[in-house]
Amino acid sequence: MANGQWYPPEWPERIRALAEGTLTPVTPKRAATVMLLKDTEDTPVVHMLRRRASMAFAGGAYAYPGGGVDPRDDEHQIRWAGPTRAWWAKRLDVDGTAAQAIVCAAVRETYEEAGVLLAGPTPDTVVGDTTGEEWEADRAALVARDLSFAEFLDRRGLVLRSDLLGVWTRWITPEFETRRYDTWFFVAALPEGQRTRNASTEADRTVWIRPAHAADGYDKGELLMMPPTIATLRQLIPYDSAADVLAAAPARDLTAVLAKARLENGEVVLSWPGHDEFTKRIPTGGAPA
Repeated sequence: MANGQWYPPEWPERIRALAEGTLTPVTPKRAATVMLLKDTEDTPVVHMLRRRASMAFAGGAYAYPGGGVDPRDDEHQIRWAGPTRAWWAKRLDVDGTAAQAIVCAAVRETYEEAGVLLAGPTPDTVVGDTTGEEWEADRAALVARDLSFAEFLDRRGLVLRSDLLGVWTRWITPEFETRRYDTWFFVAALPEGQRTRNASTEADRTVWIRPAHAADGYDKGELLMMPPTIATLRQLIPYDSAADVLAAAPARDLTAVLAKARLENGEVVLSWPGHDEFTKRIPTGGAPA
C-alpha cells in the first residue's frame, strides 16, 4: 500500500452492494475517543495505542483510547465540573442526558485504556495516583460493564472534570461497515501527577508520539491507521502546546464526516467529504486504487 490507510478486503463487495441498493446500513452506536496530550520541550505529543491484530475492527491499526457510550451513564445526575450539561448538549448537538453519557464515555475510556482519570474530589482538583488493588478492581468492573461510570464516580465521591475536555471533531463509520460508530473526538491534557499505562486488553502497544512523526509513519506505510485517526493527527501538527489545542477546540466545526460511495464509469468511488487524500476508486472485481 502507498500509505498506512486501513482498508479491509471485504469493503469493495460491501460498497458495491450499498451502491446497488442491496445492503441495509447498520445504525451507528454513539462513541467517544480522546486524544490525550502532554507537552515536551518543543511540541506536544499524543498518546496512541496499537490495536491487537486479532481485533475484528481495525486490527493492527493505531488509534486513541475510546469506545462506545454506556446508556446507564445518562440515568442520573453525577457530580459535574466545567461547562454545564446544557452547554455540552448544544455543542454535541444532542439532548442533555445523551451529552452526559458521551462525556462520561470519553472520561471512562481514557481511564479504562490509559489509566488516566479526568476527575477529582472537588471541582478544581484531579486525583493523583490511580494504581493499586482497589483502583484496579474498579477499573476492571468498568471494563466488564459490571459498574457504570456514574456509579463509579458516586462510589468514590468524585467530580467529573468536563472542563478538562475539548471536543475536536465528529466522524461516523461508513454506511457499508458491519460495525458502525458515531464518534466524537475529544482532546485533553495529561493531568499533573498521573501517568499513562497500557491498561487495555485490546492493545498490544502504547506510545507517546509527536503528531508529525506519526503522520510521517503513516505516509511511509509504517503505521496503519483509519482515516479519522490520521486526519486528526494532521490537524494537531500546527499547535505548539496542549493548552493551544484545548483553546482551539471550542471553535472547531463538528459537522459529522461520513464516507460516501458511488458508482462512476464502472468503478466504485469511495470518498470522505473534505478529506480528498482518502478517496479510493475500486474497479469492478478489482482492488482499490
